[in-house]
Amino acid sequence: MPREAVGTTPATAMNEKMQTDPSCDWHHKDANEEFVCWSRMQAEAGQKLDTIIARKELERRAGEGLFLWGVGNAPAVITNVLARTNVPVRAVFSIMKSRPKPVDSAPTRIFVWRHYIDACGVERELPPRSLITSRGSTTGGGKRAHYALMCRSESPLILRRGDVFDPSAYRNVGGTGAPVGASQVTALIRRVHPASTRADYEANLVAELTGSYWVRLTDPVEISAEMRSKLEDAGQRGVDEWSTLVSELRSGPRRTDSASGGKLL
Repeated sequence: MPREAVGTTPATAMNEKMQTDPSCDWHHKDANEEFVCWSRMQAEAGQKLDTIIARKELERRAGEGLFLWGVGNAPAVITNVLARTNVPVRAVFSIMKSRPKPVDSAPTRIFVWRHYIDACGVERELPPRSLITSRGSTTGGGKRAHYALMCRSESPLILRRGDVFDPSAYRNVGGTGAPVGASQVTALIRRVHPASTRADYEANLVAELTGSYWVRLTDPVEISAEMRSKLEDAGQRGVDEWSTLVSELRSGPRRTDSASGGKLL
């Protein structure tokens, strides 16, 4: 990731970018405000949430604080600008109120993703100890789009309780600055109102976005039933075993029909 010039703060660099790039235009151009990436989490790719968190903690340990969290929707346009200028963005994960859909809790196919498009539009291999899974099918056929949050945490990933998070106090960054919609599982937001202490959600996991922040994934490979069973107890492994398992799961030829290439959405 390119560094800004000496003496230039991330906020100043972002303001300069917004003055020259029309894609960075949104309704409130205050680079000094706090940005939050809020994501609601639940069972995914046939794994229960506690199983996912256990292997994400192992991934974090193996990656010296780095872990990637898969999400289903594309990032706001401004996200790659924030990443390139190193503007701090807090990642807040809240347990979803609704039960997981059968297609997520019991998918017929599971993909492991191996590459991503970085904040400058370049396709790169995922970090060697990072593992992103998703269901492999949609109503239209094979899944061709998936995304991930690149996160860093110096603290273990353990579900927190009692730390209220009020999404109604925030607005989307981009577009008209609308409130977070019911269908938005992951959103880049900023606070515009005081937060309530009686909100329905909690900040169950907290980290910081790092690297390219929120990326589009490419080059999926379908894993076998045998590999799926190994993945189920992955969080109980040691760091060395985890690294070996990630390598096994990400092996195989590149798919010619993958959603590879192109710019960050």
